[in-house]
Formats: sequence, C-alpha cells, structure tokens
Amino acid sequence: MRQVKQGFEQQIVSIALDRILPTRQMDKGIQGSKKYACILSSIRELGVVEPLAVHPQPVFDQGAASYILLDGHLRLEALKQLGGVEALCLISTDDEGFTYNRQINRLTPIQEHKMILAALKKGIDPARIARVLGVNVARIHHRRNLLEGIAPEVVEMLKVRMVAQDIFRVLRKMKPMRQIETVEMMISANCFTLSYAQMVLAATRPEMLVDKQRKKPSAETSALDIARMEREMENLQHDYKQVEDTLGETMLILVVAKGYLLRILRNDAIAAYLQQHHADLLEELVSIMEAVSSDARHLERE
Repeated sequence: MRQVKQGFEQQIVSIALDRILPTRQMDKGIQGSKKYACILSSIRELGVVEPLAVHPQPVFDQGAASYILLDGHLRLEALKQLGGVEALCLISTDDEGFTYNRQINRLTPIQEHKMILAALKKGIDPARIARVLGVNVARIHHRRNLLEGIAPEVVEMLKVRMVAQDIFRVLRKMKPMRQIETVEMMISANCFTLSYAQMVLAATRPEMLVDKQRKKPSAETSALDIARMEREMENLQHDYKQVEDTLGETMLILVVAKGYLLRILRNDAIAAYLQQHHADLLEELVSIMEAVSSDARHLERE
C-alpha cells in the first residue's frame, strides 16, 4: 500500500528574508498589539522557536528561489524589525495556504516544555523566560518538570496534541503500560480533558497504578460503576485497534479523493460556477478537504 504523502520536507532550512513572500498584508497597528510585542520579545530573547512554513515558487529570480509564506507573518515581521537576514523554515510540499492555517495552533504543552528546556540549557534565567512568555516563574519550573514519570511512548503520541496540563499529573499515577492505553483511548475518543483522564484513572486496576494504596471509591462511585467503566474502556480499546488496522488505507483513499477535488477546484471556470450557483456545496467541499488534510498531517506526525 502506498504511503500518505508527507506535508513537509524532513529538513529545516535557513532562507533569506527577502526571498520570503508574504501572502497577506499586516493589519494597521499590528506592531502595537500585545500579541506582536510578545512575539518580538520572544524572538529577541530566545530566537525563533517555531519555524516559518513556506512553499517554493516555480520562478527563480537571479538564480535564487523565492518562497510563499504560508504561516508566520508576525514572526517574519518581527525578524525584519530586529534586523534579521535569515529565518528557519519548514518547506511545505504543497501551496495549500487555505488549509495550512487550520493546522497551526499555539504551542502544545510538550512543545512548550521542550522550548523551556532548550532555553534553560542556554543558561537563560527562568525569570527572564517567564517575562517573555508572560507567566510567573513558578509556572516555568512546573513546565520544566512536565514529563517526569511519563512514558516516552506517551510523549511521542501527545507531542502535537493540545491537552490539559493536569492530564500529565493524572498519568503519573499510572504505570507506563496503562499510560499508553489511556492516551490511545483519548486519541480514539478525540477527548483530551482532565475529567476523561480522571475517569480512566478511576477505572484502573490497583496493579496498574504506581501507588497501589488507592483511596477507596467515594459513595458516588460504587464497585458496580467501576466494573462498568472497566468494560467500557476495554470495548473502546478494542474498537480503537480495529480502526487503527484500517486507518492507513482509508486515509490513502481520502487523500486521493481530496487531490482530485483540489484539481477540479483549481479550474477557474468550475470554481466560479460553483461559487455562483452552488456556494453551499463549494463551502462543504472545501471543509471536507481541510479535514482530510488535517487528519493526514496528524497521521504523519504520529
């Protein structure tokens, strides 16, 4: 079976700022915003944490390639203001700027943890990092120790997931195998909340806990409730494995179908006709393609 096409090249490259072409104009007054000030301060103190995302242009200028900027307009503006000449970039294998922005979110807890560790290894004072990120120093110390007691497999599965910070506290109470099972169930249910993790913890057998001396269930949680939750968790785990076995083939079919739709919509006449006579259908098609792109990229990262 063919593999799903990768969304980005494997290597991060350094590109001259004058070769990066923005795809939108900056709003007036953006340099006076709090968000821009935070990005400017972060780059000044720590450097660029998240590379810019670009796509190469087919036309060369004076023997050098230019690149369309898909994500990172504020970072690019901040680099220019700070007198930078180059930026670290991820090279996208397509120019789908309209879907790419859907994939980019703020730093995940694990990404932020790694950023903080990298800054600390450079000798940067925790108080200075806290000022840049706009948080207190205690939060920096807490996030530095975020992954203590967490299985490496769990770190890999959650590295691009937006999860509640306290989930890691709950996972530490479980042994590594149970941590992995819990995260697999969370991914299957697409639910990364603290209450879900606590529910799994409540249904976990004592021998799968780091500390077997668990508190007795409260009056609201009877032995029958625990047994029912355990059965539901086992059924969910079984369903997850079944879906996992067919996920690659299903995703391949969806990506091929999405590529066909994309080629059709790149025809100006077809796109104009759909926009005029079937705007709702066009919106739905674009939404489906965005969802397929999102799922495919998450699959590659995992």
